[in-house]
Amino acid sequence: MTADDTRRAAHDFDPVRPDETFTSAHEEFRDLRAQCPIARSQEYGGFWAALGYDEVLRVITDIENFTTSKQNAIPKFAFTGVRPPLHLDPPDHMAYRRVINAFFTPPKMRALEPKVRAASIELLDPLIDRGWADVCKEYAHKFPAHVFARFFNLSVDTAEEIKKVSGTYVDAIQVLDHEVVKKLSRRLYEIAGSIIEDRRTNAYDPDEDLTAALLAAEYQGGPLPADMVLGCVRQLIVTGMVAPSVFTGNMFVHLSRDADLQQRLRAEPTLVPAAVEEFLRLYSPYRGMARTAREDVVVSGQLIRKDDPIALVYTSANRDERVFPQGDEFVLDRPNIAQHISFGRGTHSCPGAPLARMMMTITLEEALARSASFTLAGSPEMAMWAEWGTRSVPLDFVRA
Repeated sequence: MTADDTRRAAHDFDPVRPDETFTSAHEEFRDLRAQCPIARSQEYGGFWAALGYDEVLRVITDIENFTTSKQNAIPKFAFTGVRPPLHLDPPDHMAYRRVINAFFTPPKMRALEPKVRAASIELLDPLIDRGWADVCKEYAHKFPAHVFARFFNLSVDTAEEIKKVSGTYVDAIQVLDHEVVKKLSRRLYEIAGSIIEDRRTNAYDPDEDLTAALLAAEYQGGPLPADMVLGCVRQLIVTGMVAPSVFTGNMFVHLSRDADLQQRLRAEPTLVPAAVEEFLRLYSPYRGMARTAREDVVVSGQLIRKDDPIALVYTSANRDERVFPQGDEFVLDRPNIAQHISFGRGTHSCPGAPLARMMMTITLEEALARSASFTLAGSPEMAMWAEWGTRSVPLDFVRA
C-alpha cells in the first residue's frame, strides 16, 4: 500500500460514538488537531474531516477545488432534489442569496426584534416561575418555531409542524434510515409547496415576505425556476430550526457552571452580546457540513482525491490554539473573536447569522433578567453527529 492508501484506510475517530459528554468531543478534537488536522473516518462510507482552523478556512474558501453541489453534508442526505442556494456553486447561487440577504439587513432585524423578544418571554416566563425546566425540550426546541412563524409569516402551528418534522428528519439522518429521510423530506417539500401556493394565491408584499420575494425575483431575464424556488423554500424552513435548538442549551450549561459569569452578565447586560459571540466560538454546533473535492488537491500535506467528501468541523476549528489562545476557555471580549467561523465564511456563509445572534442574545437577556440564578439539575444529554450540542438540559431556576 502507498502512503496515500494507508491514510485513506485509517480510522482516526468515530463520529457516532454513543457516549459523548459535554466535553469529550472537544477533548478528542484537541488531540486530533495536534496529530492530524485533516483526520480520517471510515464511518458514513469514509470521509476526511478538517479539524484545524486554517484547514477548515482553506476548504470553505477554495471554491475552485471544492464544491457544495455534490455532497455538502456528512452523512449525505440530499436525496430529494436540489435546494438552493447551498446546493449551487457560484455564480448560480447568487440569484437566491441576493433575495435571501435582503431579509437579514439591520433594518429588517430591528423590525423583527420586538416579536422575537415577545416569543422568548412567552416561553421562558412559565418555566422560570415553575422553578424547574428542561431548557432544551421546553424552550430551545420551541423557540425557533415561534421565531420562524414571525419571520416567514407562517402560523405557529405550521412552524411547529416544520420543527417536529425536521427534528425527526435529523434523527433519521443520524442513523442512516434513508427511507424515513426521504419520506420526511417529501413532507417538508409539501409544506414548502403549500407556503408557495399561499403566496401565489394571496397578495403578499415581496418586500415583506421572503417566499413572495423569491417568486417575484428575476434571473437571466425570467423568473427563478419553479422547482428551484420550491427547493429554496424547503431549505430555508428547515435550516434555522436545528442549530439554535442544540446551541441554546450549551450556553445554559456553561453559565450554570460559572456562577460568577452568570452574575456579572446580570449586573452588566450590555456584555451579553459579547458573551454570545464567545459562546458561538466555544460551542459551535456545526461539525457535519461538508464539501467535495473537484479534483485531487493537497490540504496541509494531505492528499484529498477527486470526489472525496471532507467535513468542515467548525466545532473543532474554533478552538484551534494556533488562532485562539486558551481555546478551550471562555474569554469575554476575546480580541480576535471576529475570526470565529461558526457561521462559515465566504460564498456559503450563513445568511441567517444576524437572526441567530438576535435569538441567542434575547434568550440570555430575558433568562438572566427573570432569574436570580439557575443551576444544573441533572446531566446534559448530547446530540449526535452532525450537530454538536445539547438535546436535554435540566435546570433549577430561582425567580428574580
